[in-house]
Amino acid sequence: MIRNKVVVTRYAEAFLGFARQNCGVDKALEDMVIVKKIIRDNPGFKELMDNPEIAYTEKCAVVDGVVRDGISDEIRDFLKLLLEKKRFDIFLDVAEYLRGKYAHHGQVDVLLKTAFPLELELIKNIETALKKRFHQNLRFYIDLDGSLLGGVQVIIGNTIIDGSVKKRLDELRDKLITVRMD
Repeated sequence: MIRNKVVVTRYAEAFLGFARQNCGVDKALEDMVIVKKIIRDNPGFKELMDNPEIAYTEKCAVVDGVVRDGISDEIRDFLKLLLEKKRFDIFLDVAEYLRGKYAHHGQVDVLLKTAFPLELELIKNIETALKKRFHQNLRFYIDLDGSLLGGVQVIIGNTIIDGSVKKRLDELRDKLITVRMD
């Protein structure tokens, strides 16, 4: 179970953004699996990294000595960052988050909620716009939800883009309540 989901998500996405620009997502995810295996197969390694009596520089030297041979510099830098910020304990959670989110070769699940069935051309236009905005490969799921009354709602991970009629009516109601109180 992930202890602090917000922190894990931020570190994971920041790492992947950094890796995407340097070694690439595929290499970063492969290296993440290798390092995860190193940590799980060697319980003493994690204990060493969590030991407050061992200096940061010594821990970095251990990381450089153990995490090498084809492993990207980006993963080593990420481990050192976690050590510096005293967050090494979230590494396995970060690895699990990335595995879960990017296990489909970088595709991210998107839930497109709509009140009525949409034409294929409109769905393709929405998909194209979202790919440009999020710079990711997306895998769409469509859910018919009559409570939206009209429009669409898009859910990508923790992001919700709500263009539904229900949302607009709720906003209008809130404005009218505010106007009455003034």
